[in-house]
Amino acid sequence: MSTAEQSTARQTHLLAEAGLTDGADGVRVLSGPLSGIVDLAAGDATTIMLVNVLISVGQFQRDLQNELTRDGLAAARAAGAKSGRRPRLEQLGAVKEVRQAYRDGASIAALAREHDVSRVAIRTAVADLMPGHLEQPAIVAAVDEPQPVRIEIPGTIARHLTAYENLGEAEGHALRRGREIRRGQGFSLHVTALPHVHQALLTAAAELNTSGASPAERKAYRIYTTRLESVAVAAAPT
Repeated sequence: MSTAEQSTARQTHLLAEAGLTDGADGVRVLSGPLSGIVDLAAGDATTIMLVNVLISVGQFQRDLQNELTRDGLAAARAAGAKSGRRPRLEQLGAVKEVRQAYRDGASIAALAREHDVSRVAIRTAVADLMPGHLEQPAIVAAVDEPQPVRIEIPGTIARHLTAYENLGEAEGHALRRGREIRRGQGFSLHVTALPHVHQALLTAAAELNTSGASPAERKAYRIYTTRLESVAVAAAPT
């Protein structure tokens, strides 16, 4: 938090915008459903209970927004979306033109002046065409190799897999390297591994998708299955 955000003037301004004043009678609500409360800073049991409820609701809303944001980003990455701003040349729709001009002998400096971008932007667009770059077939072969993917495994599945005795070495290693994310009373485990390792983990958790499993366990199994299928679809060749 910056010094500006901690300043008394800023805090007073925010209180005024929220309909709160700090006067001789304590912190009072001037409008809204809580306007009947004389002093939010009072120490009686009712006021303390109401303030704690407000704090809890606010924290719940913040946690829910964070959870939805994380799920949205994970779904976008699984679909192949990339974060960050697109390169300037791509925004201008001039990538193909620049690459063809470079093949025809135009210099990087001249192309940068023509399109009003930096030389770095031009070098990025023609990186694979520059002298000393690896041959394109080798790059394609590397791309075709299976790549590790990160999937968020529900905590119910992670607990089951941790206690599973017949887990393979690769699967156990992936679980141990996973990053645990706490969410209130529960948690999830971010595991980065090759697709076939994730498939083996899902198979090991198949017991949670039987009639003897609880609704929460079956739901967690479906969530992991859906996330793994989304990654598989995004990685499939087009």
